[in-house]
Amino acid sequence: MSLTLENLKRVLRESAGTEDGVDLGGDILDTPFEELGYDSLAVLEATSRITREFRIEFDDDAAVAAATPREFLALVNAG
Repeated sequence: MSLTLENLKRVLRESAGTEDGVDLGGDILDTPFEELGYDSLAVLEATSRITREFRIEFDDDAAVAAATPREFLALVNAG
């Protein structure tokens, strides 16, 4: 099973909420996580939830280093 952008947005909302003024419904694939209101701890929490919920194994350190949702999805879905 691959992780979709919609799944990633849901997990981010559930783990860290949504910052005021941030629209996750738009084209966010290349928007840095920090601009979306998610710091490295929020991404790490999302990574942990994705590992448990979707049973997808990937490198946590590399996931936190992903700067955008596109990079994150590429990493997660690569292996």
